[in-house]
Amino acid sequence: MGGIEWTQELRFVVALGLGLLIGLERESSGADRATGKVFAGVRTYTIISLYGFACAWLYSIGAVYALPVGMLSVGAIALMGYIAKVREGRVGWTSEIAAMLTFVTGTLALLTDVWVPITLGVVSTMLLSEKGELEHFVDRLDKAEFLAVLKFLLITAIILPALPDRGYTRFGINPVRVWQIVILVSSLGFVGYVLTKRLGDRMGLWLSGLLGGIVSSTAVSIAAGRIAQRAPELSFQALRMAMLAGAVMYVRILVIVWAINPVVGVSLWWRCALLAVAGALLAMQPGKSRVQTDPAHLATLRNPFELRPALIFAAVFVLLIIGTSLARESFGAAGLLFLAVIVGLVDIDPFIVSLVQEQTHVATMVLPILLAMMSNTAAKGIYVAVLNRDARRQTLLRYALWAMLHVPLLLW
Repeated sequence: MGGIEWTQELRFVVALGLGLLIGLERESSGADRATGKVFAGVRTYTIISLYGFACAWLYSIGAVYALPVGMLSVGAIALMGYIAKVREGRVGWTSEIAAMLTFVTGTLALLTDVWVPITLGVVSTMLLSEKGELEHFVDRLDKAEFLAVLKFLLITAIILPALPDRGYTRFGINPVRVWQIVILVSSLGFVGYVLTKRLGDRMGLWLSGLLGGIVSSTAVSIAAGRIAQRAPELSFQALRMAMLAGAVMYVRILVIVWAINPVVGVSLWWRCALLAVAGALLAMQPGKSRVQTDPAHLATLRNPFELRPALIFAAVFVLLIIGTSLARESFGAAGLLFLAVIVGLVDIDPFIVSLVQEQTHVATMVLPILLAMMSNTAAKGIYVAVLNRDARRQTLLRYALWAMLHVPLLLW
């Protein structure tokens, strides 16, 4: 903490203030107040912090056993308090652990950079004071989402650092680069997945389409068709949901491209913006259908932080790097455009990210990207039309018009 000379006197004040802060929280929280028996109050916690500071001072002047003896003594007192509490039929040892942490905070106020004890003291006080909010959060916690966060930590903090950062084969496949792109796409999709799970059922099909499009517009389009198939009165609402998800696809692709290759993003942004706006306008179609939601459609959206989809994406991405390179070598630009049309029938994300990571001329990238998006939009229109019989004509007309809007941008 620059700008202040942290003298021993000021460090003493820090230890005093942090002990007082934790003690105030413990006493004001009413811990064990119902029984009239409190482990420690504001004065005791303050003294514990000062005791830690004093032990640290003794340690600094040569009394090397002062710190371990001090810690053991506070631990022994906390243990006796906990045993007495258990014998009376009470549970929980938050106050006892807080007392030991207060001692540590007092010692660190003298021995380390001041930001360490201040951070420990403030964060521990916040955790102690927000017990109700934390318990409410745990009650609402979705186990699948919690596991997804753990898997995110696995693929970022464990797998990524272990991968070699160098190119392999003549195609220059870099494992670190591949995995970084997997993390980027999965992170963006996970945001949409969580928002859809949290808000989709409450806000209607149109919002489910917008948020689901961040995860997979193709999956949302198929889900929308199934909704219309099960409930024909929702055919127009389902079509709107699918088209809004498709509009979000252009924004999602632009974000990914810009993160990987900003030069291509500059050339692509206005095209993606026009196509996204066009899709949103086409989605705002006339037609009356009963507004209701069916949570079953959310089951079609897979959590992007499941390891299997991440590994599949990585494998497809590597294959498309090789396929893109071979298509360009063997057939030139025509082979690349043909590949763009083919991959557009399924999933265009791996193809686009494999394309934009290459340091080639921007013009050679924009055309196949637009063609892949055009192919993907047309394919989604067919998927929805096959399932949505009551709005089949409207679906084909709108998606056909949307796909044709790509043509002038291809020729630009």
